Amino acid sequence: MIKENQENKELPSVRVEEEKAMNASRRTLLQGAVTLGVAAASGLAMNLAMPGSAEAMTRALPNQWDEKIDVVIVGSGFAGLSAAAEAGAQGSKVIILEKRPTYGGNSIINGGEYNSWDDKFHLRQKLNLGEDSTDLHKTDTLKGGDFYGSPELVDVLVKGATASLDWMVDNGGLKLRDVLNRTGGHTAYRTHTCDEGVGRGYTEALKKIAEGRGLEIRLNAEVTWIWRKDSDPLNPIEGVEVKIGKKTKNIQISKALILASGGFSRDIKMRQAFNPSIVPEFNCTNQPGATGEMIRYAQAVGADALQLAFIQLYPYADPETGILDAPAVYPFRGPGYGIVYVNKLGKRFVNEMERRDVVSMAQIKTGMKPTYSIFNEAMIPKMGTKEEVEKGMAKGRFVKAETLAELATKLGIPADAVQETIKTHNSYMADGKDPDFSRQFTKSMIPLTEGPFYAIAQWPAVHHTMGGLRINKEAQVIDIWGNPIPRLYAAGEVTGGVHGSNRLGGNAVPDCIVFGRIAGTNAAKKG
Repeated sequence: MIKENQENKELPSVRVEEEKAMNASRRTLLQGAVTLGVAAASGLAMNLAMPGSAEAMTRALPNQWDEKIDVVIVGSGFAGLSAAAEAGAQGSKVIILEKRPTYGGNSIINGGEYNSWDDKFHLRQKLNLGEDSTDLHKTDTLKGGDFYGSPELVDVLVKGATASLDWMVDNGGLKLRDVLNRTGGHTAYRTHTCDEGVGRGYTEALKKIAEGRGLEIRLNAEVTWIWRKDSDPLNPIEGVEVKIGKKTKNIQISKALILASGGFSRDIKMRQAFNPSIVPEFNCTNQPGATGEMIRYAQAVGADALQLAFIQLYPYADPETGILDAPAVYPFRGPGYGIVYVNKLGKRFVNEMERRDVVSMAQIKTGMKPTYSIFNEAMIPKMGTKEEVEKGMAKGRFVKAETLAELATKLGIPADAVQETIKTHNSYMADGKDPDFSRQFTKSMIPLTEGPFYAIAQWPAVHHTMGGLRINKEAQVIDIWGNPIPRLYAAGEVTGGVHGSNRLGGNAVPDCIVFGRIAGTNAAKKG
């Protein structure tokens, strides 16, 4: 901004006139697009929805509002709760609108993993797990997304992760397990796990902070439109239309609207529109409300979106249901401690240290559903708890045996092949080289030499949509001309541009919380 002002002083007649001309062109073109060739009528709401779509009707702005709120947040997961906590801290009246009957969305059933190079307990140093830094985390994240991610946004994520983690510990009572994992695509041990082993550990901490600052959560409250005047693309967001039961009401927003509504993994039509390879036959780890309509509503009021074709499969979901339960996170946590993946022939098929998309594609290419993760008793404290494993066994998720041969028999795969595969892998670990798949070994890995042994079946399911609304580092939603839309912010999976083509596991929680906090802070201060 300082640079632009200096330039305007030097070249007032050129730069100022250019800006006037550009703004005039934007107003003219957007107004024409909204009305689709019909003269704009006073009081019409902006609507750029595709002609023929369900959202494409002409809409009139409300004549009167049912309620006025400072900051309205859509979605009650990590991002929404974080935004509410920070907006409330500024003294704003804040509500969260959640369309589901319970709070938390996908966040509450998340795997409970949080990537940060450090924490207030300095676990990495305490456990002697090597070096890490924000720069290394940033490099891994950009590389893991094939460099489609925005370096500026990734920088915000990695630099804000530690402070946000400590904030939840200090203010929300978050408890962390005394362990760190090195998960697929990462080159350091930085994946933290909350005591609960699922996302609820973080959502409860965030909810405690936010409600302590005045947050009100309204359940079964479905946003059905975003109100913005159609006459000028510089007009701010004015409010939202909300359906509660059979009634519809309009809420006027005095400071800002924050979209924290998640992705669209459950919307098969939307998935197919952007990535036909994610066929309807895939299971999905998400809760039923992950349907992406807030992306479309935001687009209808001028928001830009990007990278919507980037849709991630979670390679370790329950093969039958697609659920991401506590057992389904063990294959994700295990690579840094020596877990081995095998197919139905009892053979390895991928480098276990690879990122999720690579593992998923390798599984699919086997042509044999499911694949399995194999680990032993010594690894359990590194990945979870004995209680979790026992509960998983009771549900039939984990299989236990005293020997590898017995384990293979229980799984219905060739015992000789499994024994040979594990023996070979143990020798590779001892030598520090993997000539088959180039696995990277560390001194923290445990060879599979002693039982009892365990296995869990796994198969890819639709998990995360990396694309979404375009935002800047202030969490402002950007319009199709590259300008922030006044009073509109977004954070979490509803946004795009952070993770690139593939999200590294454990990056979603800090992404949501870091940008949620930024959105809440800026929304309350600036409007």
